[in-house]
Amino acid sequence: MKVSNAIVVGGGIGGLTAAAALARQGVAVTLMEQAEALRDVGAGLQISPNGLSVLRALGVETALRGKDAVEAEAVLLRDFRAGAQVARLDLKRLRPAQRYLFVHRADLVDALAGVAKRANVTFELGAQVASIRPGALPQVQMTDGSTRRAELVVAADGIHSVARAVLNGPDAATFSGQVAWRAVVPNAVNHPAEAHVHMGPGRHLVSYPLRGGRFVNLVAVEERTGWAAEGWNHRDAPGHMQAAFAGFGGVVPALMDAVTETTLWGLHLHPVAQHWQAEGVALLGDAAHPTLPFLAQGANMALEDAWVLADAVTKGQGDALAAYQNRRHARVVRVINAAAGNAKRYHLAPGPLRTAAHLGLRVASRIAPGRMVGAFDWLYGYDVTAQKAQQR
Repeated sequence: MKVSNAIVVGGGIGGLTAAAALARQGVAVTLMEQAEALRDVGAGLQISPNGLSVLRALGVETALRGKDAVEAEAVLLRDFRAGAQVARLDLKRLRPAQRYLFVHRADLVDALAGVAKRANVTFELGAQVASIRPGALPQVQMTDGSTRRAELVVAADGIHSVARAVLNGPDAATFSGQVAWRAVVPNAVNHPAEAHVHMGPGRHLVSYPLRGGRFVNLVAVEERTGWAAEGWNHRDAPGHMQAAFAGFGGVVPALMDAVTETTLWGLHLHPVAQHWQAEGVALLGDAAHPTLPFLAQGANMALEDAWVLADAVTKGQGDALAAYQNRRHARVVRVINAAAGNAKRYHLAPGPLRTAAHLGLRVASRIAPGRMVGAFDWLYGYDVTAQKAQQR
């Protein structure tokens, strides 16, 4: 399979990256996005070194730095009561060759769209896709009754993908018992270029700076029994978020007081799709493997997917789409499992277990910080654009 034309459904991070990567290899690409514009939506993203390798290969890293992306210097774990430091990992000292960026999603979308447009990707906005049909020449059926065809259709249309159910049947998602609020506030607390995880019983708050340090991104997670709708753009009252974190100290009260708009995100567990591809149709990113946000890898996995897919289908060796799934499946399963485990460690209730866990983190971060960071070398040290990575 070596394609000459493709349709990409979805104008998010994964779709734009796939479109740009394919077009740079000479594929004629049409990108279909249901929104009328690539709007300034979403909030902050953590781009780890594995995702940044893809952006660098596409020429996007320079554009992001021009948009005041913040380079992360460290990760701090803090106790919820007064914000006392539990552990600090100095990323620049421990992994000087690696780069971690804090970016606004809208800035990344804009930078990727610019690369795609320069590679002659055709954009169709306000394009409502009703269904996708695999076949010798796969079809994209629109809600207006028209049909589009291409040699390759990439479904990068997120957790509610129209193609996932076609390839795998109904999804068996279940509510995880956790919700996440997202907000962006002015940086009135002089938040450093670090990711802070404020750990409390049954909840945690992640904060980091955006856009040259002028703003702070907040992701606040709470365990609850009541079901919440999936998707990260459901508006909620700031008071709900503020009440959930009223017992937190340090800079958290100031950050919470600054929240004027927030969205609530019901976190659901999805199985990794059994079939990512069939007869010219491929799933990408959340359409294939939604992940909980506790390792900040959703966007990074979509970036990796897009690069591998473009590499597979433009080399034209054997069953390219099957090769794409084979090269990605084990890695994303490992990431999803690692992300699911983090919440439990962040949400320990006061007591002997929490005391012992925090003591262990303090000691390890002082005596063997390299070992703590090294535990994730399999994730952050992986460069999917390198020849060695392509052969795995």
